[in-house]
Amino acid sequence: MLVDRADFADLDVLARHRQRLWERQRDYLLLRSPLHRRAWGQRKPPSSLEGLAELPLLDKEMLRVSQREHPPFGDYLAAEPETIRRIHRTSGTTGTAMNLALSAEDARATAIVGGRAQAATGLGPGHRVVHCLNYRLWMGGYSDHATLEATGAAVIPFGVGETALLIRTMQELGVTAISCTPSYPAVLERVIEEQFPGLQPRDLALKLGLFGGEAGLDDPAFRRRLEGTWGFAVRNANYGVSDVFCNFAGQSEQDNDLHFMALDLLHPELIDPASGDPLPWREGSEGELVLTHLRRDCQPLVRFRSGDVILLTGTGRAACGRSAPRFRVVGRSDDMVVVRGINAFPTQVAAVLGRFAELSGEYRIVLPGPPPYDLLPVEAELANGGTPSAGLAAAVAARIKRDLGIGARVTLLPFRALPRCEGKTRRVIREDRP
Repeated sequence: MLVDRADFADLDVLARHRQRLWERQRDYLLLRSPLHRRAWGQRKPPSSLEGLAELPLLDKEMLRVSQREHPPFGDYLAAEPETIRRIHRTSGTTGTAMNLALSAEDARATAIVGGRAQAATGLGPGHRVVHCLNYRLWMGGYSDHATLEATGAAVIPFGVGETALLIRTMQELGVTAISCTPSYPAVLERVIEEQFPGLQPRDLALKLGLFGGEAGLDDPAFRRRLEGTWGFAVRNANYGVSDVFCNFAGQSEQDNDLHFMALDLLHPELIDPASGDPLPWREGSEGELVLTHLRRDCQPLVRFRSGDVILLTGTGRAACGRSAPRFRVVGRSDDMVVVRGINAFPTQVAAVLGRFAELSGEYRIVLPGPPPYDLLPVEAELANGGTPSAGLAAAVAARIKRDLGIGARVTLLPFRALPRCEGKTRRVIREDRP
C-alpha cells in the first residue's frame, strides 16, 4: 500500500492513491473501531476525502479516556489483539503516557516512511550512526532505530546514559552521525570538557547531527552554535506524532523546512487551533496539523489533532526534487502562552535569546499559576564564563517586546543553572500542574 519513493511522486497520483485507501479504511473503521463509531454518531463518513472536514475531530484526551475505559489499548484498537507485533508507550511529556500497538504491516510502514525522512538528510550506506534516544518502551528508541536502518546506514543502538562510554564508542567505531534530541549535545559537551582533557567536540569528526523530539532547530543561532561547536551538518531529521507515526517529516540536504514524507499513508489538514474550523492547505497557511491514517491496522485515527501549529511553506516541487510539501513547526498548541491576547510559543522566545551572545541559549518559561498573564516570565541562562553587561535582562525583554509584541520579565541565571537532559527538555513549566 506504500508508493515507491512517495516523497518524489506526482501529487495528483498520490491524491488518487489516498482516495483509494480511504475508501477501504473507512469501511474498516465502521466495522472495527467503536471509538470512531461513537465519535461520528449519526454522521455517515464521507466516501471522498474532500468531505473529511464534515467529521468531528479526535484529540489526545479522547484517546486517554478510551485507554482508561478499555485498557490497555483503547477501543480504537481495530485489529485482533493477536496481530500485535510491537508495543510502545509515549513519553507522556504532555500528559498521561499512551500505549501504542503496531501490527507487522504498521511497523514496516513506520520504518519505510521514517527512513525517507532520515535519508533526505544525506544519511545512507557508508555511514555509522549512533542512536541516542531512549529504547525503553518509547517509540523514539526502537522504531526510530528501524527508520535509521531503512536508509542503509549501520546503526549503533546506544540509547541514553553512560555519556563517557558513548564518547569512547564514537572514537573507537568511527561514528559519522549521531541521532538524538537537540538538547543532548550540551550534555556531551559538558562530559567532554570534564572527562576528556584536550578533546573538542569537532575532534570526533561527526558529519551529521540528526535531531528530533524537541523544538529549537528553527532558531538559526542555535543551529550555528551546534555546527560551529561540532563541525557537523545539523538536520531536523525526525518529526512525528507518536500516536500517528513516530517520524514522517524531515529536512533535506537542500532545504531547512520539513518535508511531509507520508502522503501515501497520511492525509493532512490544517485547522484553526481555537475554533477547529478547517483552513486551506496552501502555501502560507498557518494552523494546527490534523492527521488521518489511510492505512493502519492496530490503532487507526481519523482527523486527529496533532497539537502542533505549523506554517505551510511550500506545496510545489522543492530544490531537492521532492514533491513532499514543506512546513515549519511554529509551536505546540499546549505550549502556547497567551499574554494580553497575543499568542507566544517557546520557539519564538528561543529565537530571540539566540540573538544574544551573552546567553547560552538555555531557557525556560515558568508560569506561576493559571491564565490570564500580563507578562511572560522567562528564565535565561548566561553563556559559559560570561559576565552580564549592565541592562542585559532589560535588553532581552525589550527585544521580546519588539519581536513578539508581548511584555516579558527576564531573570538571568548562571551558566548550567538549568538542567541538561538526555531526553526531552520541558521549556514551559506550569506551576499549577504536577
